[in-house]
Amino acid sequence: MEAVPDVAAGLQELQAFRREQPAPCTGPRTWWGGPLDVEGLALGSVQLAATALNALTGSSGRYSVAAGPTAASFDSLGHLLISDRKAQGFAPLSGFRATADGWIRLHANYPHHASRLMKALKATGPQDVDRTLGSMTSQEAEDIIVAHKGVAAAVRSRAEWKATPMFRAATEGSWVVVSRPAGLRESQRPSSWVPSNDPHRPLAGLRVLDLTRVIAGPAATRLLGALGADVLRIDPPALPELTDAFIDMGFDKRSAEISLEDPDALAAVLRLARTADVIVTGYRNGGLDRFGLGSEALLAERPDAVVVALTAWGSTGPWSRRRGFDSLVQAASGIAHHYGQDHDGGWRPGALPVQALDHATGYGLAAAALALLAERLSTGSGGSAKLSLARTAEELFQLTPAPVSAPSIQPPRPEYFEVASPYGPLRHVGPPLMVDGKPLLYGKAPVRYGTSALGWQ
Repeated sequence: MEAVPDVAAGLQELQAFRREQPAPCTGPRTWWGGPLDVEGLALGSVQLAATALNALTGSSGRYSVAAGPTAASFDSLGHLLISDRKAQGFAPLSGFRATADGWIRLHANYPHHASRLMKALKATGPQDVDRTLGSMTSQEAEDIIVAHKGVAAAVRSRAEWKATPMFRAATEGSWVVVSRPAGLRESQRPSSWVPSNDPHRPLAGLRVLDLTRVIAGPAATRLLGALGADVLRIDPPALPELTDAFIDMGFDKRSAEISLEDPDALAAVLRLARTADVIVTGYRNGGLDRFGLGSEALLAERPDAVVVALTAWGSTGPWSRRRGFDSLVQAASGIAHHYGQDHDGGWRPGALPVQALDHATGYGLAAAALALLAERLSTGSGGSAKLSLARTAEELFQLTPAPVSAPSIQPPRPEYFEVASPYGPLRHVGPPLMVDGKPLLYGKAPVRYGTSALGWQ
């Protein structure tokens, strides 16, 4: 394979990772086509996870990357069949809408976001939404929807995005920002967990507390689960996950519903956090701090924990506490404008061939967790890592784009697997990693949402 982009700068700070050679990659280098190197981002992020896993297990080259499984995993929801039914992607109210001066991207997949959107625009139906947006500028629409706690982003050109303070915040630092407090570096305690000798389940016995939703965070924990970790995902009862999205990301993990507003339930979750090896969070920046579940509080409670956190817009800048999704980051950062095309009705914005910001960030989160665990084996101390969808978009723009004349190639044909589940038979694709040249497989089908016990196996 041609060279895969190096996205490992942030993890090079960790000695255990720095000693490891990049994991091998095989297969075609391009397949989706388009003006940005989405394949490079996909392969680079999965290679990062494979390299970190090789470092953790001391088995250089055992875990590798292949183009076919990588392409399939980045479109796992698109390949999923649930009782012979295709999984639902975006809701009808989500998507691009014309405004008085351009376009805006709406996200209304979740009922509470759809309700806030309708309230912000004083709309009773989709036609009202279009009519109201047509009388507003993109910026006015974005402002009023966000003010009502909805989620939307004006479609900006790359130049317009670069002129915002948020762009400057999104470009700060490495893609993966690792933090290991100086006082912990001197710890020489033995690690409380070590990898197993099973190459297909090297993370057996690892406890992972999953406080994430949607795609990016759950993709990270899905991979850790496939590698044998005991992953317990916790969701709030008042805001349940979309069923199809949960099934897609639910392999090899358990699921519980807990309200952190309930003092007894919160105490139980905090007890789990104190006994977890890895905690993965995926809420708005600062959203979990009041519950004692922010990175600093978790590490203060347990210095050998590994805490990896995902946000949409990063931890600094004017949008740091704003809600966001892959599609909205594409709209705001210039990706949607970059992929825009002329149609019969005029120009309209476009999108990446897959939700690559989500998936790449997910594998970056998994890589960070694995690399920090590798470091913990020698130091006994943990650490934290932060990633954001906005920073992933900037990573994509920094990659060398494909030549304009490059031919459009179909994605590698995926290998499908079938498994019984509480939701009916599932047809699905596997994880993106290879083990000794053979595909890594999921071990367990998704469980029924919210039915797992609040404890470790």
